[in-house]
Amino acid sequence: MKWQDRQGSGNIEDRRGQRMGGVGLPLGGGIGGIVLILAISFLTGTNPLDLIGSLNAPVEESGGPPPADDPQAKFISVVLGSTEETWRQIFQQNGQAYVPPILVLFSDATQSGCGLGQSAMGPFYCPEDQKVYLDLSFFRELDSRFGAPGDFAQAYVVAHEVGHHVQTLFGVSSRVTAQRQRGSEREANALSVRLELQADCYAGVWGASAARSGLLETGDVEEGLTAAAAIGDDRLQRQSQGRVVPESFTHGSSAERVRWFKRGLESGRVDGCDTFGGS
Repeated sequence: MKWQDRQGSGNIEDRRGQRMGGVGLPLGGGIGGIVLILAISFLTGTNPLDLIGSLNAPVEESGGPPPADDPQAKFISVVLGSTEETWRQIFQQNGQAYVPPILVLFSDATQSGCGLGQSAMGPFYCPEDQKVYLDLSFFRELDSRFGAPGDFAQAYVVAHEVGHHVQTLFGVSSRVTAQRQRGSEREANALSVRLELQADCYAGVWGASAARSGLLETGDVEEGLTAAAAIGDDRLQRQSQGRVVPESFTHGSSAERVRWFKRGLESGRVDGCDTFGGS
């Protein structure tokens, strides 16, 4: 990708290196800690149990922009900025204003509006706070474990999570959540698959726009298709448990993910991404 010297997004929150944990009140120190709690409780009129819980709750310092000498973070900010340009234009064409998400860079674990986010979960989008969460170590795993190297493979991952943000703005996510709560587990999984495939298609819509802007190079599309295939449910299940259980899919098969990503790439249109309208 020809991303160097391009303007990056300012909507990055860098929490890498921040410590997760509580205040660390010394209750294990014996009677002194208990006396301290009771004294604070008496002076403030606070329930001692509530005070213990608040003092030992997970805390984080607020983050900021990534350092200027961090090339990978800079790359991510350029990709995010490109998605903002794409979706701003699309929303404007429909008489709407696009409100971009914040992308949070973190290490190991961080608090989100959807609960505790951990690296093992992979990149995720939280509709409650409208933020994308990403531990950059996932890209090493994408290369070494899933066999999907390349900068456009990484960009596809970011664009897919931004696709979930677009679904939130369109109201798709809330409708699907309501439907999933009313249905069986199998029906809920099927709806989840359609939601994920639409996010893949939206990533393709961004890819088409990025190609028109000169951001892509020869071979980039192939990297994205490889990444889409690498994280299909069937492939992941075969790797982890040696068998495939289609009714438990939540993201779609490799073939489905490739097909919908390609559809977005080839059409470049949001109305070509109706994964809920067909069988």
